[in-house]
Amino acid sequence: MAGLKMSMKLSQQLRMTPQLQQAIKLLQLSRVELEDAIRKELNENPILEEFHETTEDDAAKSNAQTSSDVQPTDSTVVDSSDPRKQEEFDWENYIENQNRTTPSTMGNSDEIMNYENLISQATTLQDHLLWQVGLSGFNEEEEVIARVLISYIDEDGWIKTKLEDIAREEEITVQDLEDVLPFVQEFDPPGVGARDLKECLLIQAKHYEEDTHDLVALINNHLKDLEKKNYVAIAKAMDSEVESIVEMCNIILSMDPKPGRIFMTQDTHYVTPDVYVYKVGEEYVVSLNEDGLPRLRVSNLYKNLLKTQKESKDKDTQDYIQEKLRSAVWLIKSIHQRQRTIYKVTESIVKHQTDFFEKGPGFIKPMILRDIANDIGMHESTVSRVTTSKFVHTPRGIFELKYFFNSGIGKTDGDSVASESVKLKIKDLVSKEDLKKPLSDQRIVELLKKDGIKIARRTVAKYRDMLKILPSSKRKKYF
Repeated sequence: MAGLKMSMKLSQQLRMTPQLQQAIKLLQLSRVELEDAIRKELNENPILEEFHETTEDDAAKSNAQTSSDVQPTDSTVVDSSDPRKQEEFDWENYIENQNRTTPSTMGNSDEIMNYENLISQATTLQDHLLWQVGLSGFNEEEEVIARVLISYIDEDGWIKTKLEDIAREEEITVQDLEDVLPFVQEFDPPGVGARDLKECLLIQAKHYEEDTHDLVALINNHLKDLEKKNYVAIAKAMDSEVESIVEMCNIILSMDPKPGRIFMTQDTHYVTPDVYVYKVGEEYVVSLNEDGLPRLRVSNLYKNLLKTQKESKDKDTQDYIQEKLRSAVWLIKSIHQRQRTIYKVTESIVKHQTDFFEKGPGFIKPMILRDIANDIGMHESTVSRVTTSKFVHTPRGIFELKYFFNSGIGKTDGDSVASESVKLKIKDLVSKEDLKKPLSDQRIVELLKKDGIKIARRTVAKYRDMLKILPSSKRKKYF
């Protein structure tokens, strides 16, 4: 029988502490999400309080009080004017000694007007349809059925659930549903209540009094060719002139295949830059945007309470305050870390993309996450997190930080050009093309090759899709 053996093994492990998790979470939040997170923590953690700017008299009193209290050491001073110097702050000492308030990198805390309070609630598609039910002269039974049908209309304005399934679910006969459905399909917006694209277009054709024999036949039998804009094939199949087919197709193309979309909430998203880049003389200067973010500090009330509880030896209260204090301090630290990282990443981007700032988007250089990560001594995943949903205001406009990262496309001279620059060249070529003879993807490849850019046809097709440019067959104009 083998004897028991005791051995020791030394290994390194990365433990994802709650504090590290919080720092990573804050790093990847957008500015709006960060403000929400700070407000939430302010509401939930009594240790935290918002620090407001003081007048000169208040500042003098505060300084006098501070001098009579605990004197701050050099390690507790944070120079918020330069984010690069914030890493000198001794947070461990802060936690250990429960020192006085910590100035954060936050800027003004002036309230921003809540425009949501000024906008009335938008009417939904369901509300609009139900309002019409009350004006349609239905009897009680028909009104019940109409309301059932409306409840199955999706945001596009279609009923995608089979009537048989609705009938079984709602305990209504299919015939009753089929009897009321045509009346619902007469509601505004035109095309609502359709069960497929063909029915949606036919309803609109009838509404606009364009339901001629030929147009109805075109919708019923030639939608695939219409999608490809293959007017010649449609004309041949319908034994008609191409001109008249184009005219009918233009009528159909003016219809809305998803009529319910006009009632979708059109929220306007305003982009607030996280950081600014200014040109001062011959240099570009990076400045964090700290307006609107609350300035945080630890409440003196709870700091003093903690001292009192230590003397009274009330362990439960003391543990609670210590836990909340630790949470508050780590939040402040994480915000500092986030701001400092955004600053360093932006500063490095500016250094790598000087040609972009000087000459414009056409001169953006190939750049990957590793380039910035190596430059500032951080991991690529950190750079990826900090560039997502973060925006920079530059003399060239507002851009997401991710915009500046591009793969390289080879050039005939052995150099490379940024993919974003190639996209702009493709967009420019298409904008100048002859609409009766639009450029094919292969022709774009050939034209780019003349500019020294080596690119595959499938890559051109991919970039064209990203630019939302239709294939040449769908860009062609016959007249």
